[in-house]
Amino acid sequence: MDNWDFPWVKEVGCRKAPASDRVFEVNDFGAVGDGVAISTAAIQRALDEAEKQGGGIVRLSPGIYRSGSLFIGNNTTFDIPKGSVLRGLNDIAAYPVIKTRVAGFEIEWPAALINIIDKQCSAITGEGIIDGDGKVFWDDFWEKTNNYYTPNGLRWASDYDCRRPRGILIQNCSDIRVDGVVIFRAGFWSLHILYSHHVTAENICIANNIGGRGPSTDGIDIDSSEYVLVQNSRIDCNDDNFCLKAGRDADGLRVNRPTRYVLLRNCRADRGCGLVTFGSETSGGISDILVENMTARHTGVGMKFKSGLTRGGYVRDIYIRNVNLSEVGKVIDFDLNWFPESMVKLPESFAGKPIPEHWKVMTLPVVPPERGIPVFSDLHFRDIAGDKCRIALSGNASTQIPLRNLTFERCRISAKESGNAGYAENVRFIDSEFLGEDGSRLTE
Repeated sequence: MDNWDFPWVKEVGCRKAPASDRVFEVNDFGAVGDGVAISTAAIQRALDEAEKQGGGIVRLSPGIYRSGSLFIGNNTTFDIPKGSVLRGLNDIAAYPVIKTRVAGFEIEWPAALINIIDKQCSAITGEGIIDGDGKVFWDDFWEKTNNYYTPNGLRWASDYDCRRPRGILIQNCSDIRVDGVVIFRAGFWSLHILYSHHVTAENICIANNIGGRGPSTDGIDIDSSEYVLVQNSRIDCNDDNFCLKAGRDADGLRVNRPTRYVLLRNCRADRGCGLVTFGSETSGGISDILVENMTARHTGVGMKFKSGLTRGGYVRDIYIRNVNLSEVGKVIDFDLNWFPESMVKLPESFAGKPIPEHWKVMTLPVVPPERGIPVFSDLHFRDIAGDKCRIALSGNASTQIPLRNLTFERCRISAKESGNAGYAENVRFIDSEFLGEDGSRLTE
């Protein structure tokens, strides 16, 4: 489609806002913003009362409110205005275990700091701060991963065994808006949109590289969701900045729910693994995505496509235009056998021994194995500009996992190396040029 005029674009995002403007001040329910008192129960009382009365605005007054997991109801706005901070507790017990999906598998896992689950027409607003205070969870992850999981061939398990709370979880919802908030130091992913439709995330600032190196501190993850609008946001994190996912391995193929009809525009990435990342969880399929008017500087990769030999599914009908990149590692990267250490393989030393319930989900084989081969096709890039980059185009596509139908139109990239994507079928360069300082060149 030459004009990139997609009918579904008009349908993305939250369609309606909570109707009631009645305000419920959390202090009236016993919350104390002194940075010491634990206000979980008091804030939750305010949220519950608002939903009970048909909705309203639950508001924090200026101050620092320490809290565990909170749950927002139908037709309710949780307002965190400038000058107020919601700071997560460091005790994982403050985040009750729920049924959810984490990094591609449906398992039991701690709830997020703020949760909207099985609700409609709810919102999180304000220019205040949601501070996950996640360093204690980061440090626990690195210590266990480096000293136990990796040496014992269990690197794939550490991401799931070392439980860390997300910042915001929107799960199985519709007509949800997150607007204006600042998210600091999330224990795990910052904003997770899961099994939901008609969601808007806008004017959000995420800063996770504060006080340490947070593992898997993604910015915004859109996971098996539809009709999502993300715009006017900025992310500095230690993993994928803006990411689209759809489950992984046998469990993801069982669920088989796609991510599609997503508009991502007018956003910026600073540090992080990828301005926009597709995968690595691809089992349910990712399609019909429009990304436009984006910038990145000092990001690991501009546009990253990743999956693995057990993940299956597809990534197709992706349209990316008007992207400006400076001093990024790789402009476009196709890593189709990403991070082999993350492939689930139970060491022989565990044969016949009891294993955790979530390991049983994770170790289910993909049958037949061919279902695990992902398909990447119909990927379109227009007006992509990059300078002072390390590699223009990178990839490990092969005859086993090929790339098909790639179009580069009016793309101008200067890098130390022009690179290549590996095995690809039907690649078109239209008025495009990828130049390497080493004299290498990719062009029409």
